[in-house]
This record gives sequence, C-alpha cells and structure tokens, in this order.
Amino acid sequence: MTDTEFMDRAERVLRAIEASCDRINDESDVDIDNQRVGGMVTLVFQDRSQIVVNLQKPLHELWLAARSGGYHYKFDGRQWLDTKGQGEFFANLSRYATEQAGTTLEFAA
Repeated sequence: MTDTEFMDRAERVLRAIEASCDRINDESDVDIDNQRVGGMVTLVFQDRSQIVVNLQKPLHELWLAARSGGYHYKFDGRQWLDTKGQGEFFANLSRYATEQAGTTLEFAA
C-alpha cells in the first residue's frame, strides 16, 4: 500500500468514527465528545475517560489507546486487523467504548 492509499483508507476510518459518535449522541443518552486534530481523534466519555485513535503513516497503521491498553491495526486488503491477532478495529473500538461508557455502543465503518 502506498502512503496515499493508506491516508485515503485511514481518513475514511477517522470520518466513520466521527459519524458514529454523532449517531450515538443523537440516538441515545450517551454523550461522547469527539475531538479531531489532524490524524488523531480523541473520544471523551462522561466519566472523562478517553479513547484515542491516531494514524501512524510511516508504519501504515492505526493506533488505538483505551483504558484497557494500546493496540495497533494494519489493513489486510479488506479490514483493519490487530497486529497481534486480537480482532477487527471497529469491533474492538465498539467493545472498548462500551466498557468505558458503561452501555452498549456500536461503531461501524
């Protein structure tokens, strides 16, 4: 994958995260503050805990930091997968956000 291809795919992920936050905020009592600065999105939950997703262009990876730990994801041609075999990005983001919000949340591409 070229740098341009990575940035196009990664940008779609960041936009999907922002759109999911907007949908969650509109459809539920959950209030997720999402802040975007360049290639990084920070989600702030009601208890002030955070999830940070940022782009690692030199490695062509997405990095996700949650209360549960830090995770790296690479695109396999179909989806973004954890580099240590721990699953797909959006499924994991949904799980970590659910843990931090205390209610079921779903993020999707």
